[in-house]
Amino acid sequence: MSSIMDSVNQRTQLVGQNRLELLLFRLNGKQRFGINVFKVREVLQCPPLTQIPRLNALVRGVAHIRGQTISIIDLSMATGGRKIENLKDGFIIIAEYNRSVQGFLVGSVERIINTNWDAIMPPPQGTGKASYLTAVTEMDNELIEILDVEKILNEISPLNTDVSKDLADSLDVSFSAGKIIFIADDSSVARNQVKKALTALGLEIEVAKNGLEALKRLKQIAAETGDVTDKVGVLVSDIEMPEMDGYTLTAEIKNDPQLARLHVVLHTSLSGVFNQAMVKKVGADDFIAKFHPDELASAVQKWLSTELRAK
Repeated sequence: MSSIMDSVNQRTQLVGQNRLELLLFRLNGKQRFGINVFKVREVLQCPPLTQIPRLNALVRGVAHIRGQTISIIDLSMATGGRKIENLKDGFIIIAEYNRSVQGFLVGSVERIINTNWDAIMPPPQGTGKASYLTAVTEMDNELIEILDVEKILNEISPLNTDVSKDLADSLDVSFSAGKIIFIADDSSVARNQVKKALTALGLEIEVAKNGLEALKRLKQIAAETGDVTDKVGVLVSDIEMPEMDGYTLTAEIKNDPQLARLHVVLHTSLSGVFNQAMVKKVGADDFIAKFHPDELASAVQKWLSTELRAK
């Protein structure tokens, strides 16, 4: 138990410092890619894969790992490249996204690097809607690409973004007229999922592509109104974002008198033992794992009504 707590303490010390760790890997070529270590359960040599009829073409098969059957997605094919031919020399990155466990087939795995979120930048202009990049960074004069895994997974198995009829009928957001729900997320797919779920309830939405962009806009609103909550009802923020992550964004908000009353819901594909400690440390009001529209809508209404009662 003490070793687990020591690990939690070491990780939470990075919270608010805009730091992260990336596991570097390659697909078929020389290009390096990175994935946040927080999402990785383990890395192993590609085991024998079982073929199952009617699987998505991007799924090379399933593997039976530690008593669990896991779909193995060819990450090269999923991003428009050629398939990874030599399975026995490939590696599987077992990761947890959006409440489920997936295996990503990659060509090789290198090492873990420590870096800062402010060194993680949005994709270059002109990459277009078809791009699978959510961010880039540089190491040893080489570009490291970070993939929009949420987009890849949504293309393989689209998530339902509709709030259930029973919940929609029971929710009352009429008291929030004139206020916006602010969304910060670097994934275009994730932003659209949240927008669709909440606009169906009649809520007005404003979006930002990362934490720094969100913070600047929220400060602008606060300067115009005197208190950001005069216009913004709730902030729904991803955690992993270029330039400024959601933990740092939350800490900045809670330390700014003009922003501190804003309720922050961290909405993330990250999961694991460390998150609750981190959420508590930065002062977020709520934490929801992506993506369940009813849970998200209920949380937004809860914090909207809490703000109303506070006034």
